[in-house]
Amino acid sequence: MSKPLRTIEVDDEVFAYLQRHGEPLVDSPNDVLRRLLLNGGAPPADPARRPGALMFILEVGLLQPGDELEHHQPRRRRTHTATVTADGWVELPDGRVFAQPSPALKAQTGSEINGWGQYKHVRSGKRLQELREDASLPVPAPEESS
Repeated sequence: MSKPLRTIEVDDEVFAYLQRHGEPLVDSPNDVLRRLLLNGGAPPADPARRPGALMFILEVGLLQPGDELEHHQPRRRRTHTATVTADGWVELPDGRVFAQPSPALKAQTGSEINGWGQYKHVRSGKRLQELREDASLPVPAPEESS
């Protein structure tokens, strides 16, 4: 049984702020406030949330929950990091989560960017695009001994 929700009133400026800092169609104003006020403390994963785009790479074992992703912008001397969630989403250090890598990286860089091609999986050193291709390859059948 979930806890009852309380109703609060906020002015238009506060509501606009909550909308700007939430993931459309994912975050409620409560999710944004929870991140901001409770130091990123997220409620348990919503079992109704659909799996993210990285889920099939997790399922074949090429990614693990908690694995770090990074994108380095050498000219700007910036490195952006993100974490893979257990349900295949990309979580940013500020607590925002994205079902796809490209919107996550766009949120970090401020420009349209291919997250599949630019995020590097720190543990393997491979780009997400490479892991996606590796995960899509057929698994060879075990050889039979004669």
